[in-house]
Amino acid sequence: MGTPIPSGGSPRATLWLALGAGAGLVCAAVGLLLSGADGGSLPTNAAATVNGVVIRLAAYERAVEALAADRRGAIGPEERRHVLDRMLEEELLVQRGLALGLARHDRRVRGDIVSAVIELVVSQADDAEPDAEAVRAFYAENRDYFARTERLLVRSLLVRGEPLRSEEEARARAEQASARLRAGEDWAAVEQALGDSQIAPVPYDLLPPAKLREYLGPTSTRTAATLDVGAVSDPQRAASGYRVLQLLERAPGFAPPLAEVESEVRAEMRRRAGDRALREYLDDLRDEADVRVRSAV
Repeated sequence: MGTPIPSGGSPRATLWLALGAGAGLVCAAVGLLLSGADGGSLPTNAAATVNGVVIRLAAYERAVEALAADRRGAIGPEERRHVLDRMLEEELLVQRGLALGLARHDRRVRGDIVSAVIELVVSQADDAEPDAEAVRAFYAENRDYFARTERLLVRSLLVRGEPLRSEEEARARAEQASARLRAGEDWAAVEQALGDSQIAPVPYDLLPPAKLREYLGPTSTRTAATLDVGAVSDPQRAASGYRVLQLLERAPGFAPPLAEVESEVRAEMRRRAGDRALREYLDDLRDEADVRVRSAV
């Protein structure tokens, strides 16, 4: 109930009393607004809400910490408010984008959402670190997967074709080089007489086929892998002419001890667990959804 105004009071007194009552109402309203702005009506885990959507306090604090780390020093209330303003504006834009249907119609946005959901599902599967017994059992069942491939020591003589010489001349020259090498002539002498310089010669080292392929290409690499140690190949067609190959040494593949590849084994276990989790997740989504497909498709 308001303060009664004396009937015999002066107009000035009446005016002051009215102004005082109005000021009290304004102060009360401002107090309510400020209490809401300070988070009094927000959930305990919220820094703010936007149309009912919570901006989590933990996310806000992480953003503040990131800014402080970037600035390499403490930041004040103005910078903290700037961080919150950007998060509010981001949420407003996200909500607007959803209202405009971008998540459904924009291919880039759809792709980002799909990638984010896949990453979430797979990351949850990665959380369970396998114990030592599970790692040993997995390695025993998949030993061939982690085996080191054989390595080959190969040397290559290159005879260039066009425009240096014709196709027929290059082929004949390579056949001559192959024949002389098979007859036991010195490699360096034959290469000097019949071969040409190579931009990226094969390193004189034992290399796995995948690495050897970078120098010789797939066809010549397969040919080298079929040679006996010491054997010389027939001329092999190359991009720039013909190659003659000799296999000097072969180191067979082997399965390394678990201790040497344990990190690889654990990584592969996590990858496969993520694949399984994603497959199960997708199957569950399909089971729960109303999916209809045209029979002619």
